[in-house]
Amino acid sequence: MATLDARASLSSGGGGDMHAAATLDLLVLTFNCAKQLINPGVFARHLRWAMRRNSGGVLPEVVVLSLQEVAPLSKAFVGEYFLREYWERFEEAVNGAAMTMTTKRKKTKTKETATTASTMTMTTTTTEPPPYTLIKVRNVGYTAIMLFARHSARLSAVHEAEVGFGAADMGNKGAIGLRTLYSDDDGRTTELTFVATHLAAMEWNLPRRNANWAAIMRGLTFANPEGVLLAEEEEGVEGEDEDDEGARLLNGDEDDDDDNRQHARLRRRLHDLSVYKPSSHLFVAGDLNYRIASTPPPPGASLPSLDPRSQHHFRTFLPLDQLTRERLAGRTLHGLVEAPVTFPPTYKYHLSKGGRDGDGDGEGGYYDESKHYEDEDEDEDVGGDNEKDVVRWRFASHRWPAWTDRILYLDVPSWLQGQRRMHVRAYDALPVVRTSDHRAVFLRVDVPLVAPADLVPRPSSSSSSSSSSDAAEDPRLRLPAEIDPEAWARRRAARQKERLLGWTMLLWSSPEGAWVLLASLVVAAGGAYWFYYAGV
Repeated sequence: MATLDARASLSSGGGGDMHAAATLDLLVLTFNCAKQLINPGVFARHLRWAMRRNSGGVLPEVVVLSLQEVAPLSKAFVGEYFLREYWERFEEAVNGAAMTMTTKRKKTKTKETATTASTMTMTTTTTEPPPYTLIKVRNVGYTAIMLFARHSARLSAVHEAEVGFGAADMGNKGAIGLRTLYSDDDGRTTELTFVATHLAAMEWNLPRRNANWAAIMRGLTFANPEGVLLAEEEEGVEGEDEDDEGARLLNGDEDDDDDNRQHARLRRRLHDLSVYKPSSHLFVAGDLNYRIASTPPPPGASLPSLDPRSQHHFRTFLPLDQLTRERLAGRTLHGLVEAPVTFPPTYKYHLSKGGRDGDGDGEGGYYDESKHYEDEDEDEDVGGDNEKDVVRWRFASHRWPAWTDRILYLDVPSWLQGQRRMHVRAYDALPVVRTSDHRAVFLRVDVPLVAPADLVPRPSSSSSSSSSSDAAEDPRLRLPAEIDPEAWARRRAARQKERLLGWTMLLWSSPEGAWVLLASLVVAAGGAYWFYYAGV
């Protein structure tokens, strides 16, 4: 929940007042599900470990899940009905993890009083509503986003955005966004934007990944840009050639008509539709697919090791990370920052099918990290048999292990950082699970409750910061890419293709589809029979 966290003011380098230190406790998690249903008990145990990291025993107020390859493509393209069982398992895992934390606190307090009180507490706990309410769940093809809150009334004005950049703009690769207002009990409000995405795969596809991010900047808008252009046209912004005028206005060239108030107003309106809305915090989470090389590893290549004594310890591979290099060069994830990466590569894993399979020392053997993720409360059973949690793994030899799964954010702007900034509590990876060749990654962060109006740069801030390269490149001041006015129209067309393709695949490749097809044939045969004999 929103807290007056002294650490927030300490991290800003100053002794800000208590009002400046008000924060939202947020947990963001990204996971590539590999098109499989998760085991909610196992995932809950892992998620509980994440929730306890640097938490003081307090649950995060808001939880956001970014899920990639959430289900088979046919179900993902058809939509919500066939995805419900996948989403329900994540909802069960989130609340299962949270309930064991709250139950543990109650049990601890009760043990200090009396056994009878303990029994009453446990009885009450079982009848309480789940700790988290699912506020919104949406998907674009394979990629989904889930928004949870401890107190649902604190979130309002939830808006959605989506873009596909797979084949024919479909959502086999794409991004889905949610934007909402959060208000604490004291009336402080801040705006939050979350983007879940899945970028192009394969080592050699670096230019495509950067292009995917550009597609997000251009096309992931929280309202239809054509509506903004139409409104401006009706208000008098039109030239001799309307098509040329619209294209010129959208390119964001600051040398064109900077002094024209109408043009500036149009740029502001388009900016507010984008992921970089100046009044909002921004978090981007997903399988970004950036690798450490542009080609697969040769036979016998030395893969990253978890042994800190090894010359091939995974940290020695971090300087090869494409995402960090491309981001710092201004070619992707413009303006975003990332907490230090201290966890092993999150992809790609080969899982043991049983037995010892080597010595598990990282040199061709299998790892067992169960001790690293041991919970201090093993007496609480979250996922059933503990042995089901233990997954022995090694890195797959045909792919360079890479940090494909990442979470980045837009920090508080430079004109406000002296007062408050993001405070990262934890940025880490969860254990390997049996259903995926990726690890889940989570970020626990205290988000300053900066009012939307205070985040927006004022003219004095923009002009005074123009000499600073950091401020000049801040996407809240100027969009790195022009907004695509036809993005919504293309998305509508792509959605029709997705439904057609999804139903086609579902009918021919799944038990559900087979039953639908069989039922259709029976109905058709019965109808033909009735018409034939009715005509006789």
